This record gives sequence, structure tokens and C-alpha cells, in this order.
Amino acid sequence: MSTFKDSEIRAQALVFYEEDIQAIVSILDAFLKKSAARCAILIDKDGHMITARGATGGVDLDTISALVAGSFAATQALAKQFGETDFTALFHQGRSGNIQLSLVADRALLTALFEDNTTIGMVRLYAAESAKRLAEIFRKKTERRRDGHRPAAPDAERFGEESGDALDNVLGG
Repeated sequence: MSTFKDSEIRAQALVFYEEDIQAIVSILDAFLKKSAARCAILIDKDGHMITARGATGGVDLDTISALVAGSFAATQALAKQFGETDFTALFHQGRSGNIQLSLVADRALLTALFEDNTTIGMVRLYAAESAKRLAEIFRKKTERRRDGHRPAAPDAERFGEESGDALDNVLGG
């Protein structure tokens, strides 16, 4: 049994700021437009949804997220049995619905839900392209964290000024 130090757990945690989510949403929206998939869900490998875009109505995102992570973990174990270090993509085909999973920076899974009238080749092509773009966001996050940089809150300066003014008003200053 291996144990992790608190600092190791924190280093592995995915923490997203507004600018990160905006960049991710932009990539997912472009993916949906190009691929014609129904929806795209970004899920961490522990089964927690990071964000979802597209037509998600009627989809239990929490359940899908947990099941996708479990399915991918089982597939990774299967890859090792074949002497592969990992499988980076996985496809599930149903009668009318399909799921494409793409590994992103060994940290998350880009999950595309699409119908049978959508071309699988287009989904795979644009999923691979999007996974690379998402991986770049993850790489930059890792560098920022390693360098100790944290993005400033966009309204932090204004908030400081407004709260200072409010305190002056309350305290009569």
C-alpha cells in the first residue's frame, strides 16, 4: 500500500480558475461545432465532472462521469495486459448513441456523446485535436503551480477599493 504526502496530493489536484474554464469551454464549443457531437464532457480521472457543453438535457452527468472514469481505468488495466503503456482513446458504440473517450494530459477524459448519424471519424479527429489543446492548458496550469503563480481575481482591485470605502462609511472615516 502506498501513501501520499499532503503536498503530493495537493500537487496532483486539479484546480481551475475562471480563465481556465473559459479556455476549456472555448475548446469544447469548437469541438462540438466541428464534430457535430451532441455534447462534450471533461471529466477528471477520478470521475468528477470538470465541465460540460452541448445538449446535456436528460443526461445524468454525475453518473456518466463516474462510469466513464471506471470504464477508462479498466481499459488502462487491459492495455497493460497487452504490453501497452496505455490506450489514449476508447469508443463505445450503441444502437443509436455512441461515446468517444480521449485521454487529456493523463489527467482528464474528453468525453463526447453523439448519435449514429454523426461521423465517427470526425469525432475522433476533432477529439484528438481538442485533447491536445486541452493538454496545453493543463501543462500551463502545472507550470504556474510549480512557479507559485496564481492568477489574480479579475475584480480583486475594485473589490479592495469598494470594501475599503464601505468600511470608511461604516466607521465614519
